[in-house]
Amino acid sequence: MLLHPIGIIRTPFTDRVDAPRQPDHSGRGSSGKIILEPGNNYEQALEDLDGFEKIWLLYQFDRNTSWKPKVLPPRGDRTKRGVFATRSPHRPNPLGLSLVTLLEVNGRNIYVDGVDILDRTPIFDIKPYLAYAEAFPDARAGWLEETIHTESLKEHRTFLIEGIALEQLEWLRENFQIELLPIAEKVLGLDPFPHPSRRIFKEKDGFFMMAIKSWRVYYKIEENTITLSKVSSGYTTEALHVEDKSIHQKEAHEAFHRSW
Repeated sequence: MLLHPIGIIRTPFTDRVDAPRQPDHSGRGSSGKIILEPGNNYEQALEDLDGFEKIWLLYQFDRNTSWKPKVLPPRGDRTKRGVFATRSPHRPNPLGLSLVTLLEVNGRNIYVDGVDILDRTPIFDIKPYLAYAEAFPDARAGWLEETIHTESLKEHRTFLIEGIALEQLEWLRENFQIELLPIAEKVLGLDPFPHPSRRIFKEKDGFFMMAIKSWRVYYKIEENTITLSKVSSGYTTEALHVEDKSIHQKEAHEAFHRSW
């Protein structure tokens, strides 16, 4: 069976670490624009869709090259689960399914909100969401039920930023428009403990380190308080002296090393 994309979706998320782990239906989600291919009468196919509030998107995890029968989900205890019991993108057939809020249909363009999909992802199909047939709020959630219960009992985590970390974060934002704090708060708010998919590792002296692309954020955990202590470059000064075009944000890292 050959699948042909009907279009692509444009979103703010160019890197996996930036994208939400699930669609956000709180009204604070990120918007996206689906652009369907011309010459296929898709304008007619979209007629009557604008009366629905939510739609399903079927798409391709086009940046994955392999699959795993057992995966480590970002939520829950650190136990590997069968991939078919998770929403992991590492699947035998790299197909994704997301429920998004429909904002507007204009020609071959569909504007949506609450997306969790990477930019320029191929879209295979669009289907309306039918609450009477698809909403079962009391359905069992399998191994996630204990996790959901535990998370509901936790108080909201508090973030503190020590002086040097705050100075470094503001310096990166003001000089190179690098925003690390929103990503750190989002990921650590989910679970601040070591996990390979979140690139969080335990360091010496009770510290933890999270890698955000080519940057490193160090922090401590005391009950429900997370204290960010410092930021560092993921490159050594020696590595930056090598003529390598693949170095991420090289100019920012060079200036960071000079300043810190």
